[in-house]
Amino acid sequence: MFSFLNNIPQVTKNLLLLNVMLYIVSLFLASNGLDLGQYLGAHYFNSALFQPYQIITHMFMHSLTDFFHILFNMLLLVMFGAHLERLWGPKRFFIFYFASGLGAFLLYNSIGVWELMELKKSLISMGYDLDVLNHKITNNYLEDIEVKMPYHREALQQYYNYTVSNMVGASGALFGVLAGFGVLFPNTQLMLLFPPIPIKAKYLIGAYLFFEIYSSISGPQDNIAHLAHVGGALVGIALVLYWRKTDRQNFY
Repeated sequence: MFSFLNNIPQVTKNLLLLNVMLYIVSLFLASNGLDLGQYLGAHYFNSALFQPYQIITHMFMHSLTDFFHILFNMLLLVMFGAHLERLWGPKRFFIFYFASGLGAFLLYNSIGVWELMELKKSLISMGYDLDVLNHKITNNYLEDIEVKMPYHREALQQYYNYTVSNMVGASGALFGVLAGFGVLFPNTQLMLLFPPIPIKAKYLIGAYLFFEIYSSISGPQDNIAHLAHVGGALVGIALVLYWRKTDRQNFY
């Protein structure tokens, strides 16, 4: 185990350990009735539950109901992140990783913030006090909210869903890593697991990114932040192209 970690470059190793440790802590706290994801996951900017630190902390939280979420992300981190860190060095990779994660967060917010703002306007026009609603939501008293008319239930439920909705996972930053690798090494042969056939990075990663773009537009109800994945990939591609243009002597 320790020999395996010793072969991973420093930044990638620390990111791996932080993700795994927080996952274990989250499991322990969840067994005691505390959802750490609601505190450290990224809520929309205009949600009553948003805190500035969530911009960073959401990258280290993962779904507790889907073990493959963190497993797949950590595999990608070790496979592709370690390679880029060895190539660039720890400082540049650190900047690249967190810039991609920030891009994912910003694009994730781009639509949700507007939709939540419209819901707030609608509820205010119905006569609701948002301070009272937010207090009840943050204290888990949604069932105590007085519904003046039956058709208000849907609007209140939507407002609650958008307020508590959060984004967790390293996927946004890792899509930046994948996209960056695809731009740098487009003809590298990657081996699929099912079926076990080789395919060039530009085709595999390109197809994956196209799927995420399609999914973010079509809006499937799968609780996956596809728009965040696209945001991370776009930042990753932009950074690689910028560095390639401005640092031709030391870039790859």
